[in-house]
Amino acid sequence: MTAATTLADATRAVTVPTRSGVALTVRAAHAEDEDALAAFFDAVLPEDRRFRFLAAAGHLDHTRLLPMTQVDHWRTESFLAFDQATGELVGSAMLACDAAMETGEVAVSVRGDYRGRGVGWALLDLVAHEAARRGLERVIAIEDRCNQAAIDLEKDYGFVAHGVEGDPHLVMLEKVLA
Repeated sequence: MTAATTLADATRAVTVPTRSGVALTVRAAHAEDEDALAAFFDAVLPEDRRFRFLAAAGHLDHTRLLPMTQVDHWRTESFLAFDQATGELVGSAMLACDAAMETGEVAVSVRGDYRGRGVGWALLDLVAHEAARRGLERVIAIEDRCNQAAIDLEKDYGFVAHGVEGDPHLVMLEKVLA
């Protein structure tokens, strides 16, 4: 990813290619995206939805979608990825930073029929670059230990795994950006 493909503000969309050749248009989410985001999460595999929210999650209602559609676009950002060929929403990523703007937590979800096509990697790369651009020192992801696909992806991207004290079911993956 280059500086030209980072999101400099909440109104800009960028083109992000995946390793499989899918061209994504990625932009910040807004309140009017709630219905599209609800439909997107309905198309995410149930197990992936559980991993994303670390709890059983069926159809996401307004309360669950609100933190993904109404953000401040600096400390918290919600990204939507659309397949340029079809216009369909195929990925979602969040960056939620601490108050000191030192650490950002990332979360990525990919529609079931787009898994294995590089969408998750492309979104993780975009979010990590955005975190660095915003001056963060590190990014973390909290994963269920059973979510081996996400853990492997993050490790391949340079994240280091640590246990989560008090919860043997979770693992924290960390990437230092400095």
